[in-house]
Amino acid sequence: MAGLESTFKNMFLVLTGVTVVATGVLASVNQLTKKTIEATDKQQQIDAIKAVLPAFDNDPVSEIYYVTDSKGDSLKVFPAKKGDAPVGLAVETFSDKGFAGNIKVMVGFDVNGTIVNYKVLQHSETPGLGSKMDDWFRTNRNSQSIIGKVPGDEGLQISKKANTEGYVDGITAATISSRAFADAVNKAYKSAYSMNDASTGATSQDEPTQKQE
Repeated sequence: MAGLESTFKNMFLVLTGVTVVATGVLASVNQLTKKTIEATDKQQQIDAIKAVLPAFDNDPVSEIYYVTDSKGDSLKVFPAKKGDAPVGLAVETFSDKGFAGNIKVMVGFDVNGTIVNYKVLQHSETPGLGSKMDDWFRTNRNSQSIIGKVPGDEGLQISKKANTEGYVDGITAATISSRAFADAVNKAYKSAYSMNDASTGATSQDEPTQKQE
């Protein structure tokens, strides 16, 4: 009986030791993975900012602030400067009105609110249709490019009204995706330029209040 109790005790000690070691290894791997993911996300963010703004020499990520739109949605704003002079804003924006749900876009504006460029960060739209938003809205054909436009108070509108101010040709057979994209861009402009003085970087809010996707 004593031998049996000794065996159980040894088994318990061994299993406890294995559990402790395994837990430590998993914790280390998780921490390492977390840091790698965070570093990758930050680099993708930096690359997106560089892709949508004029040349700058500050670190927009370290100067990030937040603005809240009329619906309470919080957007990330990255101010870009050359020396001490502002050159524009990169706004990480989104819309939940896509054909397949959420889309996320980084939109770059100069100091006058003119769209410099954009980069789609995330979407689940239909391949070959809504997915064309990656390049469609910067292609200089008909009225489909948003580059050089100022959304203004009315915002960009998806339509076939060729050469009409504020109207943009949507993606063929993907009207819902096109309108969701325009919604994200308009949200970025109205939040950053209606509630913010782009020349000073003033902001109506310092921290986000809305859930981040």
